[in-house]
Amino acid sequence: MKLPRLLLPLFRALGLAAFAAASAGAAKVAPPNIVYILADDMGRGDISAYNPHSAWPTPHIDSLARGGMQFADAHSSSAVCTPSRYSILTGRYAWRSRLKERVAFGYSAPIIEPGRLTVASLLKTHGYTTAMVGKWHLGFDWARSRPSNAPAQLDASDEEPSQRAPENNPAFSRWVDYTKPFRQGPVDDGFDSFFGISASLDMFPYVWLRNDRVVAPPTHEIAGSKLPAMWRAGPIADDFAHIDVLPRITTEAVDFLQRQDGRRPFFLYFALTAPHTPIIPAQDFAGRTHTTPYGDFCVQVDQAVGEVLRVLKERHLEENTLVIFAADNGCSPAANLPQLRTFHHDPQMGLRGAKADIYEGGHRIPFIVRWPGRVAANSHNDALVCQIDFMATCAELLDTPLPANAAEDSVSLLPILTGKSAQVRETLVNHSVNGSFALRQGPWKLCLCPDSGGWSDPKPGKAPPGSPPFQLFNLDQDSAETTNLYAEHPEIVRRLGELLKQQILRGRTTPGPVEQNTGGDDWPQLAWMKQFQ
Repeated sequence: MKLPRLLLPLFRALGLAAFAAASAGAAKVAPPNIVYILADDMGRGDISAYNPHSAWPTPHIDSLARGGMQFADAHSSSAVCTPSRYSILTGRYAWRSRLKERVAFGYSAPIIEPGRLTVASLLKTHGYTTAMVGKWHLGFDWARSRPSNAPAQLDASDEEPSQRAPENNPAFSRWVDYTKPFRQGPVDDGFDSFFGISASLDMFPYVWLRNDRVVAPPTHEIAGSKLPAMWRAGPIADDFAHIDVLPRITTEAVDFLQRQDGRRPFFLYFALTAPHTPIIPAQDFAGRTHTTPYGDFCVQVDQAVGEVLRVLKERHLEENTLVIFAADNGCSPAANLPQLRTFHHDPQMGLRGAKADIYEGGHRIPFIVRWPGRVAANSHNDALVCQIDFMATCAELLDTPLPANAAEDSVSLLPILTGKSAQVRETLVNHSVNGSFALRQGPWKLCLCPDSGGWSDPKPGKAPPGSPPFQLFNLDQDSAETTNLYAEHPEIVRRLGELLKQQILRGRTTPGPVEQNTGGDDWPQLAWMKQFQ
C-alpha cells in the first residue's frame, strides 16, 4: 500500500522528530569515563590551587582545578585511610562495618562485606571496564598454609592464625600461601583488573599484587626504617623497592588508559601511595622544592596526576571523562609540620588538627571535579560534600536506582556539579582514628568526645581536668575550632546528639528501610548515646 503523496512530508517529519528524540535521549544517557585519583595523606594546603602561599607549586592539579570545580568544604568520611576507602567504594560509613576504629594492615581480613555493592560493581553492570591501580588497604582473604616448621606460639590446631599472630606481626607471613589466589580483593569487588599493594606503603607484606595473585612472594625480611622514610620491618619480595612504587603504579595507570579505545566507558580508581610514609621522593624529585622531602614528594604526586591528564588528552578522552582528585584524609604529622612552618607552609591552612583527629584538619580534604561541558570550569563551591557521595553520584549519572541495602549514606553530588542545586547534604558524620564521632549540620559541629580523638593534643584521655564531655563549634565563626560553645548552647548539643544517635541506630542516613550495623549498636565508642535518651 502506497502512502498518499500529501502525507509523505508528514511521515518524514515524524520520522526525523523520532530520530532526533532518540538521539537526544542517547546523548543524555551517554555515560562518561570516570577517573578517581586519590592522594594519600595530602592536605589542602599542599596544593597551590588551594593555597596561594604554598611553598611549592602543583601545576597539574592546579590545571585540573581551572578546568573544573574546586570544593572548599569537602571531607573524607574518616580521618584515616582504611575507613575512607571503604566509604568511597561503598557509599556507607565504615563504622557501620566491622571496622569501628583504626585501620587495616597488610594481612587484615576483608572489610567490605561479601555481596555488598561497590561503585566498581555498579559501573561494571552498566558496561564499564573497571580497573584499580595502587593502594587497596581494605583487607584480603589470604590463602592460608600451616608450615610444619611454624614456631610453637603459632602452632594452634584449631585457631585462626590471627589468634596467635596478629595481622600486623611479620610472623603472620608464615601462614600465607603466596602461590594461591587471595579472595575478596578488588577483582571480587567489581574491578576487572587490579595492580598494586595490599595496604599502606609502610605496611608489609612488601609485594606486588596483580588481579588476585602475588606477583612474586617475599623472600626475606627488610629492616624497619625511621622518619621520613619510615616503614615497618617485615617480609619483602626481591622485585619490590619502596622508592619505585609511585612511579610503577603511575605507569600502570597510564598503560590502562592507553589501552582504552572508546568503545566502552571505563572507570579507573587510581589510589596513590603518596605523600604517605615512607616519604621517599624519586631521585628526579629529591631536593626539587628546596624545602623538605615531603614537599618534594607532593610535587611528585602532582607529576603523577599530570601523567594521567596527559594521556587523557593525547587519547582524545578528556572531553567525556569525569576526573576527580581528592585525598583520603588530612595531612599526617609524619610530614613534620613544625619543619614545614619554617618554610611558611601550612598543609592544613589554619585548621586545627591533622590526620587521625576529629578536628577539621583530620578530614577536610582537597576535592576537585572536572567534567568538560558539564561542570563549570574554574568554579569554586562551598557546599558540604563528602567522598561517600561518589556512589550515589555514579548511580544518578547512570540514571539507575540503588538497592535499598546499598550506599546507605551516599547523596548524589550531580545537582551541585551541574549547577542545579547549591546544597544536597544536610549533615555529615565525622570519625577519628580511635572511633570518636562528630556530627556536622550547617555551621555547627558537635564532637562527642572531650579531646582530639586522634594524635593531636589533647590526646584521647588527656583532656584537661574539668573539660566538658563534648565539644561544640560554630565553623562559620570559628573555623580553627578554638572556642568550645558546649556550655552556651545546650539546646544545640541536645539536638545534634539526638540526631546523630538516630542516624547511627537507623543504619543509614538516606531515605529507605532501617538497616543493621555490623556487630549491632553496642560498642565502646557509642557510650555517649546514653546521654541522649
